Amino acid sequence: MSAPALRATGLAKRFGPLAALAPLDLALALGETLAVLGPNGAGKSTLLRLLAGLARPTAGEIALGANAESRAQRRARVGLLAHATFLTAQLTARENLVFAARLYGVANPDARAADLIAAHELAPFAERRAGELSRGMAQRVAIARALVHEPSLLLLDEPFTGLDARAAERLAEQLAARRGSERACVLVTHELARAAQLATRALVLVRGRARSLDPAVLASEAALGAAYREAVAALEAAS
Repeated sequence: MSAPALRATGLAKRFGPLAALAPLDLALALGETLAVLGPNGAGKSTLLRLLAGLARPTAGEIALGANAESRAQRRARVGLLAHATFLTAQLTARENLVFAARLYGVANPDARAADLIAAHELAPFAERRAGELSRGMAQRVAIARALVHEPSLLLLDEPFTGLDARAAERLAEQLAARRGSERACVLVTHELARAAQLATRALVLVRGRARSLDPAVLASEAALGAAYREAVAALEAAS
């Protein structure tokens, strides 16, 4: 196994009496893609926010990479696509990418933005303000922005939301091409077919409690679906 990209130990989050995430141990190596599955309200987005450093855990620790780093250094390793795009509405698509590149200290922000615009076929609306973009167009810009600094850990919360068939397939191809590369990915999705296509491992969350699936079930959507339903039932029974 290659060097760890992510390690979480005893990671937990509570909101008062509500356990949004029960203590969880997780290790993810470079080149791995972890699909996080579960019904609405299961704790999937909470887990991503904790991994991204946008929320503080109630308990437990998160380590990115092999060495201890500052909070700012850890966040610089992460590319996040959240449920909302969080694009700056008054800036154009291009300006959003340039701004993000500068924020992360990318050497040539304009050139990096141009590369991403070409790679993600954003040219037709690159000069339009983000606030004027459709949900699908904004999602495509937000995906490009998450990649602007070549993060070693990519966190994706329902990345296929709003994408047309061509854009969704292009994103799937890009993610598949990254498997085995010097990047790890955590993919939150309701689309079992995409999870089976892209993931090397899978985790099911229900009411903040987690259960890992046998990687063999990722061989097909049908096998994954059966394992997913069994895991949901078991976790609900244990809650």
